[in-house]
Formats: sequence, C-alpha cells, structure tokens
Amino acid sequence: MSFEKIMAIGGTGLNAQLVRMNATASNLANVGVVSGSEATAFRAQRPVFSALLDGETAGGYEDLAGGVRIERIVNDTKPIEQIYEPGNAMANEDGYVFSSNVSEIEELVDMLDASRAYQNNIEVITSAKDLMIKTLGLIKA
Repeated sequence: MSFEKIMAIGGTGLNAQLVRMNATASNLANVGVVSGSEATAFRAQRPVFSALLDGETAGGYEDLAGGVRIERIVNDTKPIEQIYEPGNAMANEDGYVFSSNVSEIEELVDMLDASRAYQNNIEVITSAKDLMIKTLGLIKA
C-alpha cells in the first residue's frame, strides 16, 4: 500500500472522529434545553459511518483501498422527556415543557471514545511517516 493511501485512509478516520466529536459537543451544549412541544425539542445528533470499499473514493482520492465515509447525521430515537412546569413561559396548555433527549453520561463516554479513536488514527499516520523517514534514510546511506 502506498504512503499516500495510508495517509488518505488515516485522514478519513480523523475526519470521521472529528465529526463525531463535534456532534457530541453540540449534544452536550443542548443538555437540559426545553421546548414548548415534543416536535420542536432538541434531539441528540448521531453521525452514521460506512466503510469505503476498494475502488470507492473519498475526498478526491481515486482507488482508495479503504477508509471511512460519513453517510449522514441522524436524530437519536430516544424519547423526549416531558416535565411539568406550569410556570415556565414555554409550557404548553397542560403545563408541560419538553426536554432534550441528551444523556450527559452517554455523551461524555462517546466523546472519550471518539477522542481515543482520533488518537489511534494519529498514531497510524505518525507510524507510517516514521517508517517512510527511516526508509528514505536507508536509501541515502
């Protein structure tokens, strides 16, 4: 496998984890946000990834032998919490507000997992770069 392809595959992994961390950060920013209806309540965002198979492209790289594609970002299907707060200005006619379906614990675990996966991709790229430098050093000698 060529050095360029290794870097491209590592780059798709970095990009995927960056999108995942951004979605998690957005979710954490919306913990506890309330709305006047279930339809307008914030729903946690989840990126959906797929593998790039041989011959598929990512970011303009032809014949990329693997990697990750970000298919789409979907709403989490967990139910929205209904809270009785008749004094809240956003409460509906029955006195309820609707809270986001974001779980702080789940988001923090997901952020930690994405961060570790990002670091793993950095290690792959760094190892490939170090091996290339050593190879070039052998050629010079």
